[in-house]
Amino acid sequence: MSDFERFEQLIEGGTYCISIVTHEERYALEIIRKTAAKFKRDLWVWSIADGVRDGAIDGGPCIADTDVPAAGLLNLSQARPGSICVTLDLADHLKSAKALRILRDLVDNFHKTGITIVMIDSAANLPDVIKTYARPFEISYPDEQELQQIIKATLQRLHRKKPIEVGITQRGLDTIVRNLRGLTRRQAVRVISDAVALDQTFNDDDINLIIANKRRMIQQGGLLEYIQTPLDLDEIGGMSNLKKWLNHRKDVFSPEAKAFGIVPPKGVLMLGVQGAGKSLCAKAIATAWQQPLLRLDPSTLYASYIGESEKNLREALRQTEMMAPVILWIDEIEKAFASAASRSADGGLSQRMFGTLL
Repeated sequence: MSDFERFEQLIEGGTYCISIVTHEERYALEIIRKTAAKFKRDLWVWSIADGVRDGAIDGGPCIADTDVPAAGLLNLSQARPGSICVTLDLADHLKSAKALRILRDLVDNFHKTGITIVMIDSAANLPDVIKTYARPFEISYPDEQELQQIIKATLQRLHRKKPIEVGITQRGLDTIVRNLRGLTRRQAVRVISDAVALDQTFNDDDINLIIANKRRMIQQGGLLEYIQTPLDLDEIGGMSNLKKWLNHRKDVFSPEAKAFGIVPPKGVLMLGVQGAGKSLCAKAIATAWQQPLLRLDPSTLYASYIGESEKNLREALRQTEMMAPVILWIDEIEKAFASAASRSADGGLSQRMFGTLL
């Protein structure tokens, strides 16, 4: 089910408070705009920069003196029944007791009038009292079909600005699409644009550059690290039993194995003292099976806001799943989840994190 269909269901179901945490603000607004148009509903958008404006079109007219959060929310409270009201980065301004109180009154009243408020924020830092009202809505990563459309649209847009030479083969295109999985729509556009900008061409020679740019973007996210692995398993010394097992199972991800019903391995637990070669084993698996290797350091998941740590873990796992098949290396897992089986002073965070992982 597409993002548009899922959001449409929320509106049809009468959900009156929705929270979207995403960096793809434009895409989220596009979903909301299409939904409002389909159901013939008024659409109003508030931001600290513009105040309240008509959201049916980009750059719609603004209402004067509504840029202050409290004033903007008061204006939204006067929307016609059935309207969809969108706020952009409102969470950062709810430290104001007045703005928070107005929002609470607004949400309490909206479920009576059929108005829906959609809060789009770049971070999950809504006050707890608002979280109890809000229905979370997650923006999905683009699938391969959408990525092909993104590539085509990006190339057409760039070609209109300055002619480019496209010489990509179908096999090369499939490889690029596969390597763009796990990136957001905006990141995918940026990767393609950067590849074209070098020589105004787009062909199979750009594959390595696209992979390198993807690796850089993943690491910028701070949750996952793209690890470079040896090119040949023979470059890794020792571990003969592991190598034998890897060679025996190296074709488990092939279409033939899938058609035959062979279930690929789900995971390997490496135990050993420091320096025993656990990290090298993770690289050996990625090398033998010729799959990307992503490293997840559990210490990067923990955040100060309640619920943010679990969200970071879910986001890392969701991004990994979109890039599958891939080798996920969870380094020093015991430091993150060792206290999950005991009573600890972290308020149950370790147990929740461990439950999310399972």
